[in-house]
Amino acid sequence: METRHGNLYDYPAYYDLVFGSDWKSEFDFLRACFELHARGVVRRLFEPACGTGRLLYRLGAAGFEASGLDLNPRAVAYCNRRLARHALAESAFVGDMTDFRLRRKVDAAFNTINSFRHLQTEQAARAHLECMAAAVRQGGVYLLGLHLTPRGYRGDQESWSARRGHLQVNTHMQTTEYDPRRRLEAFSMSYDVYTPTRAFRLIDEVRFRTYTPTQFNRLLAAVGKFDVAATYDFAYDTQEPIVVDAATEDVVFVLVRK
Repeated sequence: METRHGNLYDYPAYYDLVFGSDWKSEFDFLRACFELHARGVVRRLFEPACGTGRLLYRLGAAGFEASGLDLNPRAVAYCNRRLARHALAESAFVGDMTDFRLRRKVDAAFNTINSFRHLQTEQAARAHLECMAAAVRQGGVYLLGLHLTPRGYRGDQESWSARRGHLQVNTHMQTTEYDPRRRLEAFSMSYDVYTPTRAFRLIDEVRFRTYTPTQFNRLLAAVGKFDVAATYDFAYDTQEPIVVDAATEDVVFVLVRK
């Protein structure tokens, strides 16, 4: 099998398959959270790090005015083509989630699959939350999902497969470096891609900033513009909120703009 080294974000169709299969549970969860936790009517939505727009276009089709940004031009182009196919405005744009400003405030925003942890420094993380505070209206919500570092953690590995039509991608991820003092976790990612005419392996590396509950809460306090209204795990069940403690790993923070 041919091996390539590259970034999965440069292959938006493969990225969408690898990370888009559980969209329905996230879609239903987002809508339920908007109803439960936002003050006032939720119409305008925004997704930082929107990628291929797997949720964006579905929320647009459900009647929301949805927009997003992403750093990768190929992902944004893919997202806008998808929006256009569904007769929706091409509302995704290339931008940096630590340095942007929206023309109009939104009622709700979401970032559910760990994209926040790509921000490697405290300054970048804080800049992102400051941008989000400027983007979300008072009483609006920002749903931020990430993996915390649970007590005793030493690394992880996971494999999964996804198929759509004649395209299949087998994914394997494994921690290659974990340094809680430097707040760093690096993963090796391999994607075995199968189409009717070819097969190849894409090798990538992902570097994340780590967070304990204390570290995340300290960051929120430093920004000072959001209250935590509720916390949930990645079962995405609004009937089952969780209490975040030292053993918690998967969490969605429902942040309400003060």
